[in-house]
Amino acid sequence: MENILSKIFKRNKNIIIGAIHLPPLLGYTKFPGFSVAIENAIRDLRALEEGGAGGIIFENNYDIPHKIFVDAPVVSAMTIIGEKLKKATALPIGVSVLWNDYKAALSIARTLNLQFIRIPVFVDKVKTDYGIIGGEPKKVIAFRKSIGADSIALFTDIHVKHAEILSKHNIITSAKLAIKNKSDAVIVTGKWTGDAPDLKYMDVLRKEIANFPILVGSGLDENNAEKLFQFANGAIVSTSLKSGPKKSGEVNVKFYKARIDLKKVKNLMRRLQ
Repeated sequence: MENILSKIFKRNKNIIIGAIHLPPLLGYTKFPGFSVAIENAIRDLRALEEGGAGGIIFENNYDIPHKIFVDAPVVSAMTIIGEKLKKATALPIGVSVLWNDYKAALSIARTLNLQFIRIPVFVDKVKTDYGIIGGEPKKVIAFRKSIGADSIALFTDIHVKHAEILSKHNIITSAKLAIKNKSDAVIVTGKWTGDAPDLKYMDVLRKEIANFPILVGSGLDENNAEKLFQFANGAIVSTSLKSGPKKSGEVNVKFYKARIDLKKVKNLMRRLQ
């Protein structure tokens, strides 16, 4: 039976979803303006597209400090930029609204006819720098239905990075809970941006959930992609594809002005051929 990844990306393995990290958005003091935000997003899109990525996702990574549920200006800004991206490519597109605003993400996706969203906390309970977040899968499904967005896939993190897990269940139980609550793919991360998930956990997870789609959500690069893809169907990738050095004290590892490097995208895709 065709799974959701095959339906969206026309393949079921070695899927690279390039993440476009938007700058601080409307309402944040360092918002550079729409012309800069759109120009940078399109540049990243072109590098990912030309390099051979299978899809993209755009995220408000640099809206620091994050809010669990974002303000209206951020939703407006992401919709405006997302519309430009949608018109500029035929690649599948998704959106993630940080820190955990599934209503905003689903609304943007519904408005722009996107194919998927990412939800950092779906079934777990975690402590973040921005508050304690408890997964609300039934509310997610109900809201998706209420806006006529049932066709939009839910890619959901389990034991997500940048968070202290408060739930008592282990990552396998979290995965099974996510599947039971209608997740379309589970996302596995390391502890921080740029950290890859442990291969031992990936191996056990794959054995426990059989053929259910698994995505790597952090730390994949050209050096570890083949190993991680022994267990995962695909990955959401950005930091390892950016130009420039790491930035000290930056929660997202690199400054928002760092762009996706075409050569790095091509090198990664070459490893997966």
